[in-house]
Amino acid sequence: MSLYSALYAGVSGLGAQASAMATVADNITNVNTIGYKGVSAEFRTLVTDGRARSSYSAGGVTAAPQQMISKQGLLQASSSLTDIGVDGAGFFVVRSGADQNGEIAFTRAGSFKPDAAGYLRNTSGYYLQGWPLDAQGGFVNTGNLNALQPIRPNALTGAALPTTKIELRANLQSTSTPIAGPYVAGTMASGAVTPQFSRSVDVYDAQGTAHRITFGFVKTGANAWVGEVYATPPGDVSTVGGVATATGVLASGNIAFNPDGSLDLAGSSPALFADLDIGWANGAGSDPIRLSLGDDGGLNGLTQFGGESALLSSNVDGGMLGTVASVEISDTGVVSAIFEDGTARAIYQLPLATFQNPDGLTRLGGNAYAMSQDSGNVAINKPGSLGSGAIAAGTLEASNVDLAQEFTNMIRFQRAYSASSKIITTVDDMLQEVSNLKR
Repeated sequence: MSLYSALYAGVSGLGAQASAMATVADNITNVNTIGYKGVSAEFRTLVTDGRARSSYSAGGVTAAPQQMISKQGLLQASSSLTDIGVDGAGFFVVRSGADQNGEIAFTRAGSFKPDAAGYLRNTSGYYLQGWPLDAQGGFVNTGNLNALQPIRPNALTGAALPTTKIELRANLQSTSTPIAGPYVAGTMASGAVTPQFSRSVDVYDAQGTAHRITFGFVKTGANAWVGEVYATPPGDVSTVGGVATATGVLASGNIAFNPDGSLDLAGSSPALFADLDIGWANGAGSDPIRLSLGDDGGLNGLTQFGGESALLSSNVDGGMLGTVASVEISDTGVVSAIFEDGTARAIYQLPLATFQNPDGLTRLGGNAYAMSQDSGNVAINKPGSLGSGAIAAGTLEASNVDLAQEFTNMIRFQRAYSASSKIITTVDDMLQEVSNLKR
């Protein structure tokens, strides 16, 4: 009987509008939740018989909630250096625990703070993951989520880092008198020849021990110099490039300058500008040290002008690390530890995870998501590449819920619920009339 189908349709209307009202309740209560993605209530018909006949049977309606995960929320400025938002597509990769046994999840809630153990964790208890950076600031993206590590900047407190680069800017006086005769390699290191200009810097091995190396220079002709890099004392060094040495000479070669006083790399000895591969006599480990003595034709390293020979600037990394005072995250997703002495070290690179259908992700507690069959496989890449959005440091993504629209929906669903209940009461009255026919 069509009356019974109308009754069932009214009941389905009550259920559908109640489900829709639940989405409104969830959206409104999370209007201030960082990174929250709202749910939109949509409806679809239930059909018992699609053919139009004289007798019609109602099918009813069911709610079809749609996630709005891909909808961008407003980025709001934050006072915390470790608060981050995503401008565009992508999610932060997090784990539910600090070890590899924690479940992988994805979130847009970027309110990360150091916890008691030094890990960056958001307010829902998820641990931020990233690629560890090597001494040169590089990383390898294999696409494997298990290659990511929980970000813990405080782990560097009290550690030692070997020197990996020496940047030197110095002027060699063009009016210096050339030495007599050809230069013999190693004579500056041995003291047989006094450098016309020399400067020393301290470098560090993997145990944090300081070693002094000296840059010595003598002029050999017009626009021509010889440079030598040697350890002071020579006994600090046992091998250079894997070859045993007792002289302490690390590198030696010719330096040529252009007529305008800029560096002529093509006419200079490549060995003097190559990386230093030092084996320390104390047995401590080391990394190859990259020498930055200037670009070809540039004025950013060694130069030759009429002014007095002088060291303009030098920059040497490595050494003993103090206490981590703060943590900074750049717009490119690089996490840096700032130490009490003011030095900084880049330690992690944040990835962003993207999906073919982010609206198909499975919701988890704590404003996070998990992969599902509908979302497709995850791809992790550096922010700003291959479809990933950009990281906005010092911001937080607000909820994407439109509060005014939700109040409008609340009124709509409440009236639709009342209308569905009216169907039930009306059909009940009609069935009562049918029941009274037998009297």
